[in-house]
Amino acid sequence: MFHNVKTSVRRKLMLVVLAATFAALFTTALALLVYDLRTYQESWVNDLITQGDILGRSSAPALAFDDPRAATENLAVLRFRPKIAAAAIYTASGRLFATYVRDEAPDVKFPETLEFNGYVVDGKYLSLARRVMDNDGIIGSVYIRARYELLERLVDYGGILGVVMALSLIVAAFMSSRLEAAVTGPIIAVADVARRVMMHRDFSLRVKKTTDDEIGYLVEAFNNMLSEVGQRASDLEATNRRLEAEMTERRAAEEALREADRRKDEFLATLAHELRNPLAPMRNALELLRIAADRPGVSQQARDIIERQLAQMVHLVNDLLDVSRITTGKITLHAEGVELSEILRESLSTAEDLLLARRHRLTLELCDEPVHLVGDPLRLTQVFSNLVNNAAKYTPPGGDIRVRLAHQGGDAVVTVTDSGQGIPPDMLSPIFDMFTQVDRSLERTQAGLGVGLSLAKRLVELHGGSVAARSDGPGRGSAFEVRLPRAVRAMERISRNPAHAAPETAEGLRVLVADDNKDFADSVALLLRGMGNAVTVVHDGASALLVAREVAPQVAFLDIGLPGRNGYDLARALRAEATTSGAVLVAVTGWGQEKDKQLAREAGFDAHLVKPVEPQTVASILAGVSRRLREARASSDARGADNIDAAAT
Repeated sequence: MFHNVKTSVRRKLMLVVLAATFAALFTTALALLVYDLRTYQESWVNDLITQGDILGRSSAPALAFDDPRAATENLAVLRFRPKIAAAAIYTASGRLFATYVRDEAPDVKFPETLEFNGYVVDGKYLSLARRVMDNDGIIGSVYIRARYELLERLVDYGGILGVVMALSLIVAAFMSSRLEAAVTGPIIAVADVARRVMMHRDFSLRVKKTTDDEIGYLVEAFNNMLSEVGQRASDLEATNRRLEAEMTERRAAEEALREADRRKDEFLATLAHELRNPLAPMRNALELLRIAADRPGVSQQARDIIERQLAQMVHLVNDLLDVSRITTGKITLHAEGVELSEILRESLSTAEDLLLARRHRLTLELCDEPVHLVGDPLRLTQVFSNLVNNAAKYTPPGGDIRVRLAHQGGDAVVTVTDSGQGIPPDMLSPIFDMFTQVDRSLERTQAGLGVGLSLAKRLVELHGGSVAARSDGPGRGSAFEVRLPRAVRAMERISRNPAHAAPETAEGLRVLVADDNKDFADSVALLLRGMGNAVTVVHDGASALLVAREVAPQVAFLDIGLPGRNGYDLARALRAEATTSGAVLVAVTGWGQEKDKQLAREAGFDAHLVKPVEPQTVASILAGVSRRLREARASSDARGADNIDAAAT
């Protein structure tokens, strides 16, 4: 019962109402009871006093004439008062004069003498002594003994009050049960909503407001609190989700940084390895040239070794530069109309040496009709060369490589299939990531930087195409499928790169070479002198300007990072000199970004070459200069002949 009261506001409120009602009723009943008992005693004493005075007056003549019989008759009148048990009249001397005893109280004993004047409560009886007076003074006393029914009256009155209290409590409980809903109903509703919010975390719940009193204000405040808590909970959950997402991103970024750091270390180690590999045979070939200068066969073999290894290093550096350009968005495609079968044939010719060295069987399957694209022929050739070289390197000697060209809908599809070592399923996508290699062991047969496939993929994407790898697993070969969008209509070929045309023969020119790398400058000078040119070599910017003023070069190959005066400032100074303002200025540098080319153009350079320089490119530039000089002389001779004819006329 007490547990139910503890856990219920309704029962607590009813208990408070009943307790308050009971306390009020009990206090009222107790006060009424005390008041009634006191009033009962006072009224009973006053009644007996009145009765005693009447008996005293009526019995005074009997006392005066000593007539006990008359006094007894006066006392006999008390038989009409049922509660008076006995009465007596005493003389002035205290002698018992006359008595009256009710039949129901025969055991009443009268005091021999009266020693008090007033009343005395003696258990169930109330005794009253009253003096009888006349003109001569006290002539006697009246004694009355009556039943004092205080306990009976207390029981009766208490019973009545008990019944009244019980009925009052019942009425209070009934009214409380009817009226408490108006008080406890909203509170219970608030408690119920609070419980459901705690259980289900649903802050959209609300308590219906039914009153405008303090409880209504409590309900309104509770609803407002729910709204605020719900909003804060929603904001907190959103913040937690955002923090979790940020933590996930941060962990992913940290993992990516660790992976990038690991790849960087592997890349630097691999790069050092790949650069040392061609340097070793080149050093050996140089030693062979020194000790076997009189043996043409050995010298030729040494030169072939140097040429192959140098080409490998140039290819390696070019791939790295291309990756850097693509990553920074600084590569530019020189798009033109191309026919894809010609691109494939040129790519295979580029990879021919590797295919022959590893004795691979190559199959080329082309379409019956031409497949035209809009793209950069040089970059497309680079894409398919990388894919064929990759297939050749990772296919055991004597393997099969097939290149197939087809078209599907609006796409041209080139598939390079090999019978090589294959690709694990979990590496089919990461294999196109930068510096990624399937086999990282020291025992691998083919090394590399892991940039060829990544470079091919990015170049294809720049052309609006895609690359995908397929493999049935390790040891079961692989296939790389390139999809490129075909041209809307067949396009006529634009003229090929002048570099592919036969170079013109250059006549002897005055050439200035300025480079702080003495070996490079001397080697270029030897190459130019071998072409029949007069070459002057300097190794700093200040000397280059002084020499240029003396020799008036027709062509100047200038390094950018010259000590004393950089190549840009030197080019501007040469353009400002009258003797060198018309010279062809060629920047020869290791910086090959687009911004470097732009700076060179702004400084006055006519061309920008990236080291190492192809001899054919140098020869082409010199041939162009010679052609312009011949055209200028021819124009001058024609003007001279016209003048002679005019004079003769």
